[in-house]
Amino acid sequence: MPAVTPADVLSLPRVHDTNPLAAYRNTRRIVQATRQVEGEGFVVRRPFPGRLSLRDVDPFLLLDQMGAVDLAPGEAKGTPWHPHRGFETVTYMIDGALEHKDSTGGGGLITNGGTQWMTAGAGILHIEQPDEQLVMKGGVMHGVQLWVNLPAHAKMTAAKYQDIEPGDVKVVTNLNGDAIIRIIAGNLGEHEGPGMTFTPITYAHITLMPGARVVLPWRPDFSAMVYALNGRGTVGGDNAPLAEAELAILDEGDVVTITAADKQDGRAGNFDVLVLGGLPIREPIAHYGPFVMNTREQIIEAMEDFQKGRMGQIPAVHF
Repeated sequence: MPAVTPADVLSLPRVHDTNPLAAYRNTRRIVQATRQVEGEGFVVRRPFPGRLSLRDVDPFLLLDQMGAVDLAPGEAKGTPWHPHRGFETVTYMIDGALEHKDSTGGGGLITNGGTQWMTAGAGILHIEQPDEQLVMKGGVMHGVQLWVNLPAHAKMTAAKYQDIEPGDVKVVTNLNGDAIIRIIAGNLGEHEGPGMTFTPITYAHITLMPGARVVLPWRPDFSAMVYALNGRGTVGGDNAPLAEAELAILDEGDVVTITAADKQDGRAGNFDVLVLGGLPIREPIAHYGPFVMNTREQIIEAMEDFQKGRMGQIPAVHF
């Protein structure tokens, strides 16, 4: 797995919980991701929305896992130009390469541990396409897209773009040095990721070697979820089993725990998870396709603004 992987894990800073009175979060619910077809015909695994209400995953709106899949030449597909309003899209590439462009001039190549963070705000047009070499020669594609809701006061903020290079990601390890913890946004203890967010969140990708255990300090006012990208293990103070393409919703507490099974299946040989959570917004949600607002009237306004070209223009030079 080419996501940011240091040569010497034991040299990394350590993250662990030091509060002897901390309450471990138990597992409230585990759901299996569903398969969906998106864009020009690529398949994603989607743990939410679907079997979960948006109240269960607040402040998030959607999580899609693209791959991991070995593509033959000509099989790689992307999305056409399309609009967004009222939230942020976070595209994290673990393996392979994806090109992004938007109507603000933002964009570039996302690859091997890089993240592109797009704040749609009042409105933006963008496109995501596989790298030309991947289309021509084929190869592995594996990435994740997360939608983060914006509170009402920030939904009409100016659109902006963040390019988080692989080298910018904060990389730490657990107490025993047998896990790689990549912090994309938010804090785990004293360690902070580079992503700048309107909505306070924590978002990390963790690779646990067989038998490894991580103990993560977690803000008690944050929601908490763990999604298994591959492999298997347990999660929570109750050691609930978690396998590939399953999402665990955790109860309240101060600590998130994850343990990898001693024996792993599959190509990776490790237990890879996303850990995510944030401060719930707890506001009404009205959504229609690529627009997420607070009222039906705001959705109608968004559709009209898009039709009238108020969300930007496709650049003259584009994919």
